[in-house]
Amino acid sequence: MSNQMNPVVHFEMPATDRKRIANFYSNAFGWQTQMLGPDMGDYVVVTTTESDENGPKKPGAINGGFFPKKDDFPAQYPAVVIAVDNIKESISKVTQAGGKILGEPMDIPGIGQYVSFYDTEGNRASILQPLPRMSVRPKSK
Repeated sequence: MSNQMNPVVHFEMPATDRKRIANFYSNAFGWQTQMLGPDMGDYVVVTTTESDENGPKKPGAINGGFFPKKDDFPAQYPAVVIAVDNIKESISKVTQAGGKILGEPMDIPGIGQYVSFYDTEGNRASILQPLPRMSVRPKSK
């Protein structure tokens, strides 16, 4: 059994009105928001700490986002997202530990594979197998 710890890398909260929630957290806490389009599920990305292309600069700090509330989605309340190396292996571990996977993993373009689960106490959380970060360099000709 691996002793590797998988870190919390993101938080999520549901929103009925994405502009209203973005304005609230921007005005109350100075968070930066980015409205994504329908191709990305109308998600609102939230930057809560100084970040660069590799994510938060301050160790332990995380960013997050707001997802639109939908009538047919289970457990729409604040949750954490845990980074894993292998989503299929992690799904198996969650199930073996007594958790319940909510649906099938989905591909998030440019981000990775993602699926939510219930833990043994009924809390919803999610796991994400991030895509490898690529250094952005101009192609030489």
